[in-house]
Amino acid sequence: MSPAVSSFELEDRGDGCFALSGEMSFTTAESILQASEEPFEDHTRLEIDLSGVTLSDSAGLALLLEWVTWANHTVREIRFSGMPERVMAIAKTTEVDNLLTWGERWAGFIEAPEPE
Repeated sequence: MSPAVSSFELEDRGDGCFALSGEMSFTTAESILQASEEPFEDHTRLEIDLSGVTLSDSAGLALLLEWVTWANHTVREIRFSGMPERVMAIAKTTEVDNLLTWGERWAGFIEAPEPE
């Protein structure tokens, strides 16, 4: 009997809306990050629906924080919906839950100086 294969799907729903389903864990987090790089680049506002995530752990939280950091550094807005309870519980325990909402305020955060 072969072991179950870890799986996920990152669906592009258009206009910066994405849906992640399946596993968001140690076995998939790096692959999810790689799969998101190119499609995320095309948008300044991202909405990521996590309601289809069936398994999550601290690596899933690390993935979300990586996306938030990327959004901050590239002046993008990122929002999460359908947050898995386990990820939110880990975020609260480690006191980083507020970082998961900071991405909502980054759009337009950095403005170019007015020419003189």
